[in-house]
Amino acid sequence: MTGQQLKNSILQWAIQGKLVPQIESEDTAEDLLKEIRAEKERLVKEGKLKKKDLEVKPIEEDEVPFEIPEGWRWCRLGEICSFLSRGKSPSYSDTPTMYPVFAQKCNLKEGGISLEQARFLNPDTIGKWKEEFHLKTDDVLVNSTGTGTVCRTRLYNQSFQGDYPFVVPDSHVSVVRTFDSICSSYIYFLFNSKEYQDYWEDRLAGSTNQKELYIGTLYDTIVPLPPLAEQHRIVSKIEELMPLVEEYGKAQERLEALNKELPEKLKKSVLQEAIMGKLVPQDPSEGTAEDLLAEIRKEKEKLVKEGKLKKKDLEVKPIEEDEIPFEIPEGWRWCRLKDIFNIWSARRVHEKDWRSSGIPFYRAREIGRLASEGHVDNELFIDKELYEEFSKSGLPQAGDLMLTAVGTLGKAYIVKESDVFYYKDGSVLCLNNIGNIDSIFLKYAIESSMFVKQYISESEGTTVSTLTIVRMNDYLLPLPPLSEQKRIVAKLEEVMEEIEGMKI
Repeated sequence: MTGQQLKNSILQWAIQGKLVPQIESEDTAEDLLKEIRAEKERLVKEGKLKKKDLEVKPIEEDEVPFEIPEGWRWCRLGEICSFLSRGKSPSYSDTPTMYPVFAQKCNLKEGGISLEQARFLNPDTIGKWKEEFHLKTDDVLVNSTGTGTVCRTRLYNQSFQGDYPFVVPDSHVSVVRTFDSICSSYIYFLFNSKEYQDYWEDRLAGSTNQKELYIGTLYDTIVPLPPLAEQHRIVSKIEELMPLVEEYGKAQERLEALNKELPEKLKKSVLQEAIMGKLVPQDPSEGTAEDLLAEIRKEKEKLVKEGKLKKKDLEVKPIEEDEIPFEIPEGWRWCRLKDIFNIWSARRVHEKDWRSSGIPFYRAREIGRLASEGHVDNELFIDKELYEEFSKSGLPQAGDLMLTAVGTLGKAYIVKESDVFYYKDGSVLCLNNIGNIDSIFLKYAIESSMFVKQYISESEGTTVSTLTIVRMNDYLLPLPPLSEQKRIVAKLEEVMEEIEGMKI
């Protein structure tokens, strides 16, 4: 259960009468409503309320969402309010004055109230605002307009206004001011419950971009009303529990973050062990990486003779001792990527040649998704004729690695036998696996932190914007014998599956 879910549950228990016990000796909500009715009748006689303010629409049985305790009463919000109204459209001053206007943004998303972003009344219009529109301590303020902010509810206190003589609400904020015999904090918590936020959400009017919570909807909102003493006890219990809920929520967030981070950290750690030769035991009978590299060298020399590679593709920069980041087992070899790959990028495909159907055309984003998810919903294609023309210059082959070279760098996808696609120049590199090397091992090695550090370090701690063929050719990899590569891959996949299923 998340912190928000726990908060929702506590508020739901509160408004259903399940958070604190009922006390028979306390007055009932019926008594409370009679007192309020008598007060309203007095105000009507004094001309401070209109006779229609005594009229209350009966509550139908199908309106009642849940049972409440004996001694409570369902009532409409309008029954218990001395003032229930939207604010008015103000005439603003071009410069700050002493009269702030309370707007929706003053009800802060993260909770609480702030007048820092408030605009100010034109002083010449102060007289147009009756005293009842001056916000008072314990006013419940409800945002009544706008998708994303509508229904947000906060509790006002005059301490928020500092030295300002008064604050008035604009027409996008509704003021819910209850009689003194109602605990406003109870109403505030009630309105912040999921039950009431959903209730209002279902009754919003207007378009998708401009939702409205009409004052009539607020007036008719039905309220589960406890006796006054119980209202105060409910508020006290909520205020006691909420700091604990907040701490629980933070702990839950930390746990969720750990659940996300720990498996990834474990994967990186296991992968590092693998490429250091510490994940599986070595077997001298399996040959050496030196033998493997000699075979690759012969294959490259053959390709040079056939004109498929250039002589310069045989030239590999010697590895200096200070480049080697850690020791590897006997039988392994440090090599540069150029020792084992022919790295190339595609011929340029101009945007005018992009199509909505045909042969899939992958950019870095599509290769990245293939690497991460194993599939992609492709949007770009090229004509079959253009694909066949490009194929004369060479295409990715099964076992080759496609590597993202811009954006999120270093995501590797292993080409399958069934793959038919072309790819964007520069943003993707093809690592042509010339020798008898396990492609899955190579993918793991290239995505290891050891390999990633090489291109991060080139930009002093920040990822370089692109990977180039020149850079890639010079990067180092620790290479085990082929049989050990396969044993490492099998063990890695076994361990990775176990880590993937971890939950704290």
